[in-house]
Amino acid sequence: MADFATLDELKARLDWTLDADEERIATSALEDASDLARMHAGRDWPDAASAPRLVRTLVLKACKRHMNNPSGYTQSRAGDETLGWSDDQGENAGTVYFTKDEKDMLAEIGGKKRGLWSAEISAWNSRRRPVTAGLVPVAQPAPDAKPFPLFADEEEPW
Repeated sequence: MADFATLDELKARLDWTLDADEERIATSALEDASDLARMHAGRDWPDAASAPRLVRTLVLKACKRHMNNPSGYTQSRAGDETLGWSDDQGENAGTVYFTKDEKDMLAEIGGKKRGLWSAEISAWNSRRRPVTAGLVPVAQPAPDAKPFPLFADEEEPW
């Protein structure tokens, strides 16, 4: 499968010229990010040209994030200079990853609808019976108690 972005597109987003090792890492990052994008979107676009442009943008963002810190360091020190990064990705630090917002965008691009869904189910080879509201019988109801509603069969309340 084709990657959603090219090595040249990634190089254009970086602030330095890649050496041979970094090019190898960048190529692998593009493959990984493209695979993750397909998984989060739930779609398998055959090539980069058929995918929406935003998918390419998100893949490049994830790869740039990875190339800026491929080892997942949280702090670097050279002499009296110290550089720190946030470690909000935990176990994903040092890997190609999408943020939660990026995952949500990919899912939306792929046509996944978020939310709560319900589906009616029934036993195999069973007849569907009409369901009407019933009441739960109680042994000794209080004089002012309201009956507890239960949706049950009219023929067999239990």
